[in-house]
Amino acid sequence: MPDTKSAFIAIVGRPNVGKSSILNRLLGQKVAIVSSKPQTTRTRIMGVYTKGDTQLVFTDTPGFHRPGNKLGEKMVQAVGNSIADVDACMLVTEPDAGIRPAERELVDRFRTAKMPVILVINKIDTLHQKEALIRRMAEWAQVYDFDAVVPVSAQTGEGLEELESELMGLARESIWFFPDDTLTDQPERVLAAEMIREKALRLLQKEVPHGIAVEIERMREREGSDLTDVEAVIYCEKASHKGIIIGKGGEMLKRISTYARQDMERFFGCRINLKCWVKVKEGWRNREGLIHNFGLD
Repeated sequence: MPDTKSAFIAIVGRPNVGKSSILNRLLGQKVAIVSSKPQTTRTRIMGVYTKGDTQLVFTDTPGFHRPGNKLGEKMVQAVGNSIADVDACMLVTEPDAGIRPAERELVDRFRTAKMPVILVINKIDTLHQKEALIRRMAEWAQVYDFDAVVPVSAQTGEGLEELESELMGLARESIWFFPDDTLTDQPERVLAAEMIREKALRLLQKEVPHGIAVEIERMREREGSDLTDVEAVIYCEKASHKGIIIGKGGEMLKRISTYARQDMERFFGCRINLKCWVKVKEGWRNREGLIHNFGLD
């Protein structure tokens, strides 16, 4: 028998409850983009956490929601596929809202799969009264027999040690599926594209960000230098959005590029020469071919 343990764990929940923030906190490194806008995560992003004899492989899934276009359908399908492919799930929710229909649907899927699940109640730093948290925990206890219920704050780090301990307890004797220094399965180009998209999500107006996709056309190290050239195209759905992304005198595109470059340099450990262009692809979120080209299926 191997002297190591492992578990594949899907992180699921409604949009904007903090799934990606919790993943980044657990890994101690940013591998999933984060913004205040819902449905930030579009694909399954894998993060690998290895400690002692145990390796946890996390899948950060898109927020479970009612889809409004083909991209949304792909995102919901990714959640379903994740639940079917893992050993356990971590359901992330918030403390100040009742159990939503989407969450009840997820619980039904857990029940069908007889899935071990840890309930994580995030954003407890926003609570003014702890009684609300106790009520929420009692409400959830009536819905599913969770392996553990852990209140946390991805913002402050409160409860993360207890969560890590509970997650480690899900691991069973097994070989490791990744080298112990692996952080994510995502290619460098995908990580670079997501860093650009995150900055756009944070900086742009409400109606623009979800119509954005980013494609890295070139990513190459300069020979004999620690400088990497990155060329990216930001795609949007409307010509009017292109002007907003570029901004007056190119100011908005410059801000997006500058913040993304700084993130890339921290993550990749080298200097980055980033060039971004903006192009229009009308209605791409309902076009199967473009969704595939952008790697979102």
